[in-house]
Amino acid sequence: MLSKIFSGAVHGVDGYIVTVEVDIAPGLPKLCTVGLPDAAVKEARDRVVAAVRNSGFDFPVRKVVVNLAPADIKKEGASFDLPIAAGVLAATGDLQEEHLGGWCLIGELALDGSLRPVRGVLAIAMEAKRKRLKGIIVPRENAFEAAVVRSLRVMGCGSLKEVVDFLNKEELPLPLIEAPLASASGDSLPACDFSEVKGQAYAKRALEIASAGAHNVLMIGPPGTGKTMLSRRIATILPPPTLEESIETTKIHSVAGLLPKERSLLTERPFRSPHHTISDSALIGGGSVPRPGEVSLAHNGVLFLDELPEFHRNVLEVLRQPLESHRVVVARSKETMSFPANFMLVAAMNPCPCGFLGHPSRDCVCTPQQVQKYSGKISGPLLDRFDMHLEVPSLKIDELTGEDGLGEKSQIIRKRVVKAREHAAARLKKSPAERKKAMALDTEGKKLLRTAVQKLGFSARAHDRILKVARTIADMGESAQIRPEHLAEAIQFRALDRARP
Repeated sequence: MLSKIFSGAVHGVDGYIVTVEVDIAPGLPKLCTVGLPDAAVKEARDRVVAAVRNSGFDFPVRKVVVNLAPADIKKEGASFDLPIAAGVLAATGDLQEEHLGGWCLIGELALDGSLRPVRGVLAIAMEAKRKRLKGIIVPRENAFEAAVVRSLRVMGCGSLKEVVDFLNKEELPLPLIEAPLASASGDSLPACDFSEVKGQAYAKRALEIASAGAHNVLMIGPPGTGKTMLSRRIATILPPPTLEESIETTKIHSVAGLLPKERSLLTERPFRSPHHTISDSALIGGGSVPRPGEVSLAHNGVLFLDELPEFHRNVLEVLRQPLESHRVVVARSKETMSFPANFMLVAAMNPCPCGFLGHPSRDCVCTPQQVQKYSGKISGPLLDRFDMHLEVPSLKIDELTGEDGLGEKSQIIRKRVVKAREHAAARLKKSPAERKKAMALDTEGKKLLRTAVQKLGFSARAHDRILKVARTIADMGESAQIRPEHLAEAIQFRALDRARP
């Protein structure tokens, strides 16, 4: 007696379809799983046996062989419990196999036969739609997540018995046509707002420019100047994500098991702020079975690194490749996985170990050697990958206690950021010649940039970053060309380059 059922698994952040073959043959009672299963999949035999019996069915007292194809990819997790149990029941005749055709089954079984949620459902549902399967059957808690995929029939069930009744056409649970996308437009009010930040008009202007052009920012300033407070509000002025970006972000968080139970779709840009003790594999992704790291969890959002020099040097250096390619490639001896990592990097640091170098009212107690060693923890190539170096000065008492320091609300700033990005998007649709013309400098601009490069020793990468920031400033001013004043403002955002000997 042989049965075949479709299921799914995740490889990296993408789903793929797995064919679960169940064969019942004469022999000693045993359930054997083949097809590169991990420990969780092997343990499914005990869960499946108990769940089948406690659901009112008889488990065959014979040899049961389960094959998970393709057999050359390692299978992990408990999501194969449901298809294995359904395959056994189909092979014994308790489930009509002709009704299984085209359905993809996913779910973990409890010993009483109830279904528990699993991770990575959205990625599998997207693959099921691509393969043109009839639909997908998932635990009820995962139903709205799977229903984000349009034109795919989704069934959310609470137990193995419900699945069998549905497939035998005895009792039909309500089909879920689509998931709620109420806040997909980004109109929901953020938990924090830029208007809460007093003073720091220069920093706010710089972060608005950075958000308009998705530029990486490094903020330098004494403790308590609002660097962290400003950083946490950057996500509130970024353009709301498109539906495609929301689905892509949700898929990554689902695979990582970080999707909130009450959310079927992440409609806000992620903000990730790992501690400085993080390892390189946790930041970039990896493990024996590679998983997405913080840079991938920040995809389409913001990655904030507070106290940047406190991170281990090897951890910071692994950021160089994804900052350029916007992807992370994790290579292992048996497989290579690629994770998306298109994020806006925002970092903050003190000017010295004590934090008060250049402070107007407090003396710095660090020696020149300590200051040099502290700043030397960040390599030159990594500094070059920051488009903007922003100095955040300490606030005066009048700015802290007065009401005049309160600025614009995030919604107002976001409208300007969205408008600037629309100008940039329109320019990208033009011909290469027109795009090159938009980046060209006039005679005065060329002279200004040449002088800055010669005196400050900018690298070729820093030269290009200045031009990109200047182009963003021009977009915010609705200017077709980069004018000298745009270039001069962009040069001001290279504080660490100006500080180099």
